[in-house]
Amino acid sequence: MLPALLRLEPGAPYPLGASWDGLGVNFAVYSGQAEKVELCLFDREGRRETGRLALPSFTGEIWHGYLPRAVPGLVYGYRAHGPYDPRRGHRFNPNKLLLDPYAKQLAGQLRWADALFGYRMRSNNADLSFDRRDSAPAMVKAVVTDDNFNWHGDARPKIPWSDTVIYELHVKGFSQLMGGVPHRERGTFAALSDSGVISYLQKLGVTTLELMPIQAFLQDRHLLDKGLNNYWGYNTLAYFAPERRYLVNGSSNELRMTIRRLHAAGLEVILDVAYNHTCEGSELGPTLSWRGFGNATYYRLAEDPRYLINDTGTGNTLDLTRTPALRMVMDSLRYWAESFHVDGFRFDLGSTLGRETWGFDPGAGFFDAIRQDPVLSQLKLISEPWDLGPGGYQLGNYPPPFAEWNDRFRDVGRQYWRGDSGIRPEVAKRLSGSADIFASSRRGPWASINYVVSHDGFTLADLVSYASKHNEANGEDNRDGTDENWSRNWGIEGQTDDPAISELRNRVLRSMLMMLFLSNGTPMLLAGDEFARSQGGNNNAYCQDNEISWIDWRDAESSTGKAQLGFVAKLLRLRRSWPLVTTPKFLFGKEEILPGVRDIDWLDERNVFLSDIDWANREGRALVLRRARRLADGKVEIVALMMNAADQPLVFHLPGAFAWKLLLDSADPDIVPCDLGKSVYTIRDRAAVLITTMVEKPE
Repeated sequence: MLPALLRLEPGAPYPLGASWDGLGVNFAVYSGQAEKVELCLFDREGRRETGRLALPSFTGEIWHGYLPRAVPGLVYGYRAHGPYDPRRGHRFNPNKLLLDPYAKQLAGQLRWADALFGYRMRSNNADLSFDRRDSAPAMVKAVVTDDNFNWHGDARPKIPWSDTVIYELHVKGFSQLMGGVPHRERGTFAALSDSGVISYLQKLGVTTLELMPIQAFLQDRHLLDKGLNNYWGYNTLAYFAPERRYLVNGSSNELRMTIRRLHAAGLEVILDVAYNHTCEGSELGPTLSWRGFGNATYYRLAEDPRYLINDTGTGNTLDLTRTPALRMVMDSLRYWAESFHVDGFRFDLGSTLGRETWGFDPGAGFFDAIRQDPVLSQLKLISEPWDLGPGGYQLGNYPPPFAEWNDRFRDVGRQYWRGDSGIRPEVAKRLSGSADIFASSRRGPWASINYVVSHDGFTLADLVSYASKHNEANGEDNRDGTDENWSRNWGIEGQTDDPAISELRNRVLRSMLMMLFLSNGTPMLLAGDEFARSQGGNNNAYCQDNEISWIDWRDAESSTGKAQLGFVAKLLRLRRSWPLVTTPKFLFGKEEILPGVRDIDWLDERNVFLSDIDWANREGRALVLRRARRLADGKVEIVALMMNAADQPLVFHLPGAFAWKLLLDSADPDIVPCDLGKSVYTIRDRAAVLITTMVEKPE
């Protein structure tokens, strides 16, 4: 409902965005170089402009005004007047309706049209031309919100890093085909709080859900033209607004309720966020928000300021060395932390966030701002430690308290189990928490986010079923997606009815899972991999909002799926029971627990400590990781992971003259734990075995 008399009072420059105080709404937006900013009001559907008012006040580069009697539900946008001078980096165009960078709810749908661009698209002068068409009819608008929610009794689980098991999922793809969820809730936040879903996650043993982007994102024009769409969501349109397609009734409280229910079940929620770029693309992209308020401020400009630096591969790069951009990111993070109670963030292309004018810097302003923040510094913070710019690969160079996706664990895990040569020394480093990468920054094994697959690439089942990618459905002639997958199909490309090949694939899959969950570090599992879901060999399914990407839960009910699911649940139960695996500190083999037994040891199938010559043997594919600790009562607990990546069975001499108990064998997922009662054990080719023993207090 609009006030009877449209009149703006001076208002306040803080907080940014549209803030309802019970008597009216304060509007504040940054635009340091603008000459005038107008507030545009619309009907509830966002179709008809009902009022246009110039913001009356300008304080510290913030334009602001207060509209008495305005209430939540009011639909609005902005127009910014200023120089249109692309050669100097300025692209103001008041004909383009701009979305509030702090919009917390959106109205209407963006309809792609040439009017969304600040220049005449078919002009010979390209982006140096000026387009005078009004973009409002095609533009999405912002909605004033009331963020009150009853959080009474909610508490973040605060799961220690050492106990954390991350489960990466896509909100829609996870539940779209889930039979036990009501139809109207499938593919939404509400599905994640379904009692059946929560029970499933608890029985599986994961602790922390990492949701792929849920901040409102834009559908790419070129994908829509091909009948596809942006499924993953790394194309942010509004950093404060939940994506509406994941809401049943359009209320953000649906997400708040979901998080509260997950917290009550002891589960954490981490958001995958993309603050490295926006959806506006290159200098030839549309004018939707940031470009119209301050192109030269929000984006990193090239030496020729007409052009944008593209360290992200998307056409633009947010410039977090400038206060407005950094403030927006920090305000957004705090909003999600305080208004939605999320438990942490995973930063897409995190190296971009740490770029100063001279390149990546662990002491960049973004990191300093996070580390000093009393709220954000206490959450789980994970970076994807690379981008596409110069010097973009920065694995291990982030400051505490950041953890990092460890792609070196991913690659060596794939290479080892497919049988590559010369891998054994690298495997040992990754199994023990990657101290060579993270110890120098005074972080522990927890800083290494260990994974074999993620959303970006093959699923675990496809990794053992396809020798090469099959992305034809993406419409790019199979040119997109990486060609370096370190995969192997074991004889037949794709699905097969050959029982021998199927058994081998499942064995390799389980072996990789044992390596993942029994390594020191923080493991991450891609949703559906626990029962071997497939994407048909597509390793870049970013544009597949269909059965290619959606999890088919019927696979979990198959005999193979049930066996794999049970194996993973058993594996995670074992992981939880051993501080040796979840230790918050690195083990370097310097502490002798028993004569000849150190806190961590490396042996081969002969029960021989690996010498320098053995480590240099490029054809050595047998490896035993033995870890030991002394308990409070004086007893000594020993755990050994024995791995055979060779193409033939090997007889392993058990690592020590102890009474060993067999717990897991990836060649036999149904094996019942039992005493071995012998000194040797034959391990199948491409298989892993877990054994343990308890030694009474030595004399």
